[in-house]
Amino acid sequence: MHIRRFVFHACLVLACGLPSVAGWAREGVEVGKESAFAKLVPASEVEQSAFQQYSQMLKQAADKNALGPSDHPQVLRLRQIAKELIPHSYEWNPRARDWKWEVNLIGSNQVNAFCMPGGKIAFYTGILKQLELTDDEVAMVMGHEIAHALREHARERMGKSAATNGLATIGGTVASVFFGINPNVTDFVAKQGANLINLKFSRDDETEADLVGMELAARAGYDPRAGVTLWQKMSAANKGAPPQWLSTHPSGNSRIEEIQANLPKVLPLYQRAKDSR
Repeated sequence: MHIRRFVFHACLVLACGLPSVAGWAREGVEVGKESAFAKLVPASEVEQSAFQQYSQMLKQAADKNALGPSDHPQVLRLRQIAKELIPHSYEWNPRARDWKWEVNLIGSNQVNAFCMPGGKIAFYTGILKQLELTDDEVAMVMGHEIAHALREHARERMGKSAATNGLATIGGTVASVFFGINPNVTDFVAKQGANLINLKFSRDDETEADLVGMELAARAGYDPRAGVTLWQKMSAANKGAPPQWLSTHPSGNSRIEEIQANLPKVLPLYQRAKDSR
């Protein structure tokens, strides 16, 4: 009797037009779960280290008259694009709502950009000028870097290093996850802080950042197909020695192919955002 009643109610729900389980599938790209290694290092410690290093970098740039003023056209451009991307980041990392986001421009010929933990974004003038980036391409670069912060790749790499170098005393990585963090980890974070700006990520991290960043850009109304032209420009920028941003990110046809393979998942999001403007 109870089973029949349950079946009746289930049919009634479907008949009323409520979404089925299949309708609850997430739109957009698919990436793996966050690494358990990130949990070995307190997020607050990593973000504080990032804040200190970012502040120091801005001060050094200002001392050299290399910090873009707030009314600079390129600064205004970058901050507008960030303003449109950031609201779409919260789904990927709820803490992003509380980050003190910053976007700054550094006068340098380096072809580089990054987003440190806690939402600290910087672009170098070199990447904008030398590659003559369109707004769509800037959004792809920015989305990629924001994705590293959202997926906490820096924290993950610190956790892996901490598990290797500093957690043996409590029985290894598994024990640390279930029974707490080694006090030495805080010291480890402080020592590793210098690596946050130019931190090199694994190929898997880079692929994940490409896909998540592409979705962020698409949801904000920027054409995700710009990811293809961006990497074509990056590859052609310097055939002898690759520019710094490219040297820390694996490139090649396989990367473009990965982006192209995932375009069908994000183009509808882009079209919807574009139509709503």
